[in-house]
Amino acid sequence: MRTRSARATILATSILCLSGFTIVWESERAEGEGPVVVATDETRMAAYAEEAWDPKVLPQIAEHEVPLADLRAAVARDAVAAGEQYGFPRDGETSPWNFAVSGEGTIVEAKLESRAAKLQLDTDADGKGDVTVQLGPIIRGTALRDAMPFIVFTDFRDQIEFAKLANALNAVAHSRLTIPEGDVVGQTARFEGVFALGRGIASIELVPTKLQIGE
Repeated sequence: MRTRSARATILATSILCLSGFTIVWESERAEGEGPVVVATDETRMAAYAEEAWDPKVLPQIAEHEVPLADLRAAVARDAVAAGEQYGFPRDGETSPWNFAVSGEGTIVEAKLESRAAKLQLDTDADGKGDVTVQLGPIIRGTALRDAMPFIVFTDFRDQIEFAKLANALNAVAHSRLTIPEGDVVGQTARFEGVFALGRGIASIELVPTKLQIGE
């Protein structure tokens, strides 16, 4: 009884973090049913990210999206004012501003064979890459998670679960992309996505939510 009570407490806590899962006790399964699949942090966060993507994530990006050229000009005038005007709400003054941007640039470098595949784009016509478009499947950073105002740390069990949510959202972004093939250097790439203003507006690491090349 004590063991079952502990299991119930743990699983109930998991449900508070993510709806949509049904607990079926081993003794309650109908004869002939397959084994119960135990939800891990990874599977629960993956399900959360998939469920939230179309109804919540994409509308937030559309609401906050700004042309990259406009954002650059605003940051050059006053970075704090630009954040307040264009950025997503942030968690404290020490947190970086996260922005949703759209733009286009010429591909000056492409690493497509790596699991951390990426493109370097020249978006200001100086011949140098100034936007890194992360294609994945390995995508660095937590900008996509941190940008979403409906995602609150205290709604999750701990920092480990919260980190896995960031990975899950990045994975959904990757899954929605069509990864280019062949030599794409010199082609035009049009993009939408999210980034954190960490090292400055001159060097952006973008998590893309839309990407179109050469059309």
